[in-house]
Amino acid sequence: MLYREFGKTGLQVSAIGLGTWNIGNQWGYIDETTAIETVQTAVEQGINLIDTAESYGIPAGLSEERLGKALAGIRDKVHLVTKIGRWGRRSGQMVPMTTVDMVRLCVHASLYRLRTDYVDVMLCHEGKLSDLKMAETYLAGFETLKEQGLIRTYGISTDKLDVLKLFNMNGTCSVVETDYSLLNRGADDEFFPYCQEHGIAVLARGPLHKGLLSGKYSSDTVFTDTVRSEWYGSDRAKEKLARKLTKVENLKAALTPGEEMVTAALRFVISHSVQPVAISGAKSPEQATMNAKAGDVLLSEEERKQLVKCTKQQKTEQVLA
Repeated sequence: MLYREFGKTGLQVSAIGLGTWNIGNQWGYIDETTAIETVQTAVEQGINLIDTAESYGIPAGLSEERLGKALAGIRDKVHLVTKIGRWGRRSGQMVPMTTVDMVRLCVHASLYRLRTDYVDVMLCHEGKLSDLKMAETYLAGFETLKEQGLIRTYGISTDKLDVLKLFNMNGTCSVVETDYSLLNRGADDEFFPYCQEHGIAVLARGPLHKGLLSGKYSSDTVFTDTVRSEWYGSDRAKEKLARKLTKVENLKAALTPGEEMVTAALRFVISHSVQPVAISGAKSPEQATMNAKAGDVLLSEEERKQLVKCTKQQKTEQVLA
């Protein structure tokens, strides 16, 4: 596993991180024993950054609870990232962060579920944050908690540059989590350059693009989990899905024999010059092991360009071997 400096946080982190949204049963059922074994296997394979959120799970908080159990006795081997700000969103009972006390309450609740007395990175989960007062509330709450030693550093999860700039109004945002993959490279244009300019560490969520870059899905796939069935439920979404799957087939055709699609997709992300950590989910110890192995090698810039070229082709037969 390759390790890297994590922006200005002072943390040394693995190039591949573990995402734990799916151990909370929103991406299909996973029993608790398997969830715990998956987390522990990831750590054994060299992954030392694990991402979760208060809202992950059915019920909400289940991901944090299971993660806390999995890390019993090995908490000091990992850097924990969690998020607050979307509690109750899926049930239509979202809790607004209107006061510093509410921010502090939610952080304390996360610490309780995670069975720890601190988290390494706390993120605001309001990706479309635009209200100045609410941003100031989060920042004030996070600063207080940092002074108390309950969080080591903080940031925001967002795909929008204007939101990141708002949250970095005081120059104190150390980490951002944003969507980035071979099928979604929008952050290349302005988002990543801003992060590099300001020393903001990047967590790349969705490096397998909701699992599509695993290469195991087709246009006939019926998603039964609560997340993807919602994302791909409409006719318009299904059309977009079909176009993306064509790109995936192009990518698969361009791989060398024996090369795993997952490995290529993850290495594409971690090889970016901004040095992001690829946050990839896993629902089994085997998946965690495969993800971790991708963190052993970086791609050259030319290799990255060739993969990008594949996503721009219209037909599989046009892809260069």
